[in-house]
Amino acid sequence: MKSLDLSDYLPSSDLPRAATMPARWYVEPDFLKLEAEKIFYKTWQPVGRLDDLARIGDFFTCEVLDQPLVLVRNKDGELRAFYNVCPHRAAVVAQGRGNRKSLQCKYHGWTYDLDGKLLRAPEFEGVRNWNKDEVCLQPILVEAWGPWVFVNLDPGAESLSGTYGEIHQEIRSAGFDLEKMRLVERRDYMIDCNWKVYVDNYLEGYHLPIAHPGLFREIDYDQYRVDTFRYYSKQHAPIREVNAGEARDRRYVRSGEGEQDALYYWIFPNVMLNVYLDNTSINIIIPLGHDKTLTVFEWYFESPGTGAGWESMQQIIAFSDEIQQEDIELCEWVQRGLRSKAYDTGRFSVLRENGVHHFQSLVHEFLTRD
Repeated sequence: MKSLDLSDYLPSSDLPRAATMPARWYVEPDFLKLEAEKIFYKTWQPVGRLDDLARIGDFFTCEVLDQPLVLVRNKDGELRAFYNVCPHRAAVVAQGRGNRKSLQCKYHGWTYDLDGKLLRAPEFEGVRNWNKDEVCLQPILVEAWGPWVFVNLDPGAESLSGTYGEIHQEIRSAGFDLEKMRLVERRDYMIDCNWKVYVDNYLEGYHLPIAHPGLFREIDYDQYRVDTFRYYSKQHAPIREVNAGEARDRRYVRSGEGEQDALYYWIFPNVMLNVYLDNTSINIIIPLGHDKTLTVFEWYFESPGTGAGWESMQQIIAFSDEIQQEDIELCEWVQRGLRSKAYDTGRFSVLRENGVHHFQSLVHEFLTRD
């Protein structure tokens, strides 16, 4: 990989004087190669759900960008994760999902136990300087968090709980038990923009009055704020009190003291958790190319139920989809603008864009690390 010139961007810690990331950091293809090595292979990535690994022997395959992985629950009931690559000739040892007592290479039949140890290598007698007991699938870090399973390709990475700080406890304090949440629906959105454009958009409420009239009606915009932490930020979006005669136009009706506000968490680099009064959703931002992004939306509810409860959930999902469609249009506009000769860098709103500044500073930090 050729060395990229990163000298054209040095984020200022002084927000009123800071400039945004240069346009070429979004549009040049080589940046994604560097981001894969320096960011996505070094951070915790959600790859599936605990429900998919409920029983001993359950497995599923997945990828972190271009890295093929397999996750299993071993005979001791522990989560294990490996590169889905046989050490013999690099073929996969699992496909799809299911339940197995072992993992077997689809090329030459090499077989591994659920801890990655080689059990059988057919017709491999006579090979010198080779010890079957030393051959195993290459492991990677794996942890469960709420209903999700995360992996980290960096063997020296900080624990997931260390990275996510106090988020889990804060969500519990808001009355949600993530372990009891169950998936209700998933939607995938393909967006013609760089992944950082989408994250930038998520991390500020500055565009709400113009771009999201429906959401703007729900929140107390004057009280909207973003608090930044080492590797994550939290957006506070208080649900606005309902005025007389307004309830029919509002998604959330706040009628008493003690009801919880909406919470929006972003965890570097590409995970968002949206916690509302009656549901939680996760958004996973996956770059498919320097100008194409997959955005995965999953909605979780503790007690999906039927009847009126089910109808309420469908309304929530439809409302979220409406906001997403509005954001897709915005992000694709921005991506086109970033390719223009008329734009290089911009400035931040001190009142509204500190979260974007925090994210862009982290991108620079990770890309310039030795």
